[in-house]
Amino acid sequence: MTKSRFKVPHTLVILFGMVVLAQILSYALPAGEFDRVENAAGRLQVVPGSFHFTPDAPAVSPLASLTAIPRGLSGAHEIIFFVFLIGGAFAVLRATGAVDAAVGAILRHWGDQPFWLVAGGTTLFAVGSSTIGFGEEYFPFVPVLVTLALALGYDRITAVGIIMVGYGVGYGAALINPFTVLLAQDVAGLPPASGLWYRAVLMVVFLPIGIHHLWSYAKKVKRDPSASLVADIDVPEGMSISSGQDGVAAADHHPMTTSHKLVLVAVGVALALLVYGLSEWQWYLVEMGAVFVALTVVMAIIARLSPDRTAVEFGEGAASLTSVALMIGVARSIQVVLNDGGIVDTLVHGISLPLQQLPGSLAAMGMFVVQSLANFFIPSGSGQAYVTMPIMAPLADLVGVSRQVAVLAFQFGDGFTNILVPTQAVIVGALAMAAIPYDRWLRFIMPFMVKIWIVGSIALAVAVLIGYA
Repeated sequence: MTKSRFKVPHTLVILFGMVVLAQILSYALPAGEFDRVENAAGRLQVVPGSFHFTPDAPAVSPLASLTAIPRGLSGAHEIIFFVFLIGGAFAVLRATGAVDAAVGAILRHWGDQPFWLVAGGTTLFAVGSSTIGFGEEYFPFVPVLVTLALALGYDRITAVGIIMVGYGVGYGAALINPFTVLLAQDVAGLPPASGLWYRAVLMVVFLPIGIHHLWSYAKKVKRDPSASLVADIDVPEGMSISSGQDGVAAADHHPMTTSHKLVLVAVGVALALLVYGLSEWQWYLVEMGAVFVALTVVMAIIARLSPDRTAVEFGEGAASLTSVALMIGVARSIQVVLNDGGIVDTLVHGISLPLQQLPGSLAAMGMFVVQSLANFFIPSGSGQAYVTMPIMAPLADLVGVSRQVAVLAFQFGDGFTNILVPTQAVIVGALAMAAIPYDRWLRFIMPFMVKIWIVGSIALAVAVLIGYA
């Protein structure tokens, strides 16, 4: 008689379970809130020491777990629509043949040096997150990197890992990320971009840890494909490319034509426009989506795809990401229920209280833990800064550490756990696009997170000892 094996539920099931858990917590914990005032930038900011319970707050509806789903989808509509547009645009890009041709060219020139593709790609994503604060902007790269990784003989986790490890390190050791470090420094009353030198040193420390973890896994998969954590899960349609045993021979079947080159130039121009628009014109998801719509039209014209063929490809590409959209919306629903229950501030206040009893270095490490936990309940980096930094900055004064250390602890907690917590739309979306179950990702990323928690705690202790300010 064979024993039944436990099967990890689908990611949607896990997320919905967390919505239900959030509803249970709303009944078990008392509602409370901090007073908030409008700062010079017009943002509401927590008043330190102002937490109070709100016994008159309305109870969460018994149907909250159900009504939160459509509300979560509505609240995440910009990201969801952006994902659909990316899916459609990438399907049209694949229809032009430019992706297969580009992968073939890369394999012919770099196929024997895959380490530099992995290390270079991770570094580029880390720089983008560390400086401009890129996150959702990385979605378009998921299908491209999955295609490339498979052609090289690796797997989808390797592909997503290149993006997400870079994204996590970039946010965790951010140099001038305007959505986290600069905003947190402003709330804490510190000069913008101050303490840059130490964060630059930490970037040099954390990035090799991430690259080593990723490359070790990639090599294992290359040697033995059955060692892949997703070996038993089918590759999403449209993300695979036929390849020979070494990947390079089959690349010859995809010669690069003038049309392919022009399509890739159009993609490059679109991405450059996105970067410029985000940094100079304050663009976000709506404007980015518009760029991908325009890119779709341009690619179709260059490749001489008929309007009907373009429409069919675009529709099928968007439809293929429906599960991604659902996961992003359900993940947002967790925060909807917590907000309705009025317990987000209660949770933040409760987990910050023990820090007041700790000495300097241990308090800094405790702030790291608190910020990591807070990122589950407040997945927005800027939102977390406005809620937690008004508490942590004065607390840093009380326990004898600098406010710069408090900001660093916020960066670590918010940034690194972005690639771990299932309430974060970026990681949930990327995993869904690559058809990677959340539990498989946890098995890959947890050893890296343990290393980061250890090294990050040491870095905070060193910051306290050297008087980092």
